[in-house]
Amino acid sequence: MKRLSVDLLSREYPPHIYGGAGVHVNELSKVLAEHADVTVRAFDGPRTAAELAEYERSTADGSLRVKGYAVPAELGDANPALQTFGVDLQIARDVDADVVHSHTWYACLAGRLASQLHGIPHVITAHSLEPFRPWKAEQLGGGYRLSSWAEKDAYESADGVIAVSAGMKKDILAAYPAIDPAKVAVVHNGINIADFVAPSETAPAWNVFDRYHIDRSKPTLLFVGRITRQKGLPYLLEALEQVNPDIQVVLCAGAPDTKEIGDQVRTKFAELNQSRGNIVWIEEMLPHDQLTALEHGCDAFVCPSIYEPLGIVNLEAMACGLPVVASATGGIPEVVVDGDTGVLVPLEQVGDGTGTPVHPDEFVHDLAAGIEDIFSDPARARRMGEAGYARARDHFSWESIARETLAVYEGVLK
Repeated sequence: MKRLSVDLLSREYPPHIYGGAGVHVNELSKVLAEHADVTVRAFDGPRTAAELAEYERSTADGSLRVKGYAVPAELGDANPALQTFGVDLQIARDVDADVVHSHTWYACLAGRLASQLHGIPHVITAHSLEPFRPWKAEQLGGGYRLSSWAEKDAYESADGVIAVSAGMKKDILAAYPAIDPAKVAVVHNGINIADFVAPSETAPAWNVFDRYHIDRSKPTLLFVGRITRQKGLPYLLEALEQVNPDIQVVLCAGAPDTKEIGDQVRTKFAELNQSRGNIVWIEEMLPHDQLTALEHGCDAFVCPSIYEPLGIVNLEAMACGLPVVASATGGIPEVVVDGDTGVLVPLEQVGDGTGTPVHPDEFVHDLAAGIEDIFSDPARARRMGEAGYARARDHFSWESIARETLAVYEGVLK
């Protein structure tokens, strides 16, 4: 019997990964390739021979191929949304599979066009939604209207939609009520526990502590995320004013969406460093082994997001045995179990799509209280970390996620 062929379309794929969607596609593609013929079509240009040798894996039952596409030269100075569409057109031309599966708005136009052009079903995985990220207009200008149009058309015409959490399914149906709820399946993001084992004691990765003057003898809180409004970093910086200054804080935060939010964070960090101290800001994107060492060397993780469809960063922290303090929004409560694997911070939000807290001062206060709670009882925090590790291992395996994704494919092919 002919093997199923799938084209996965993604903005991100190794070695160019900067967010959870890229991690998702990377891990999903590897496991799907054990059951189907998989081609990943991604942005950031053709991969080198060495990269292809590393990332194109063959298995006993299937294969994984990768093709990278660059922005057309004539669109080099165009609005980023138009540059995205230029890549999408090339991808749509090349798709050759039984099913096309796109991830994020960057690739959904390619999936939509490929479905029409080649007469194949289109599946979309929702990692985020444009209507719930209105601040992107600051970044894209009129391009935000283009990205919103492309996403809406693709979702409403898709043969199947995968939500990475039940919270995300609710958001999809609120944003696009024309979608038949029966077409939306919940398939969680996953984690590969083996990728988050602590480096050996003598591994160079541990040098990250010395390089950034992080004191491993101090109780330490870790944040990892891009400087974007959805990650809630400004609220965390406000909350840290109320947190015991004996708690060391490490912020792995870079790649600001706009100069304005970058300047806002920089100004607040300088004020906090002056008034509180005991805070380290790492702006570079750390290699995986160094970030893993950092997570294993800290005592708790914080996720103050105001928009988070699932929150794969929390899964990664749990895989390293860290208790998590996180805002109770989106899919986060499906990952972090309050009082068991960490602390959920209540968050009532304005219903205008921005995710803005209704009572920002209360949210900041509760966030600070959650951090203090975790650090008030180190033994309990360690138990929470152990429970979080077990939850990440037992409930979020990529093998089970691949099986559920294949079931979605089978459904749209009937």
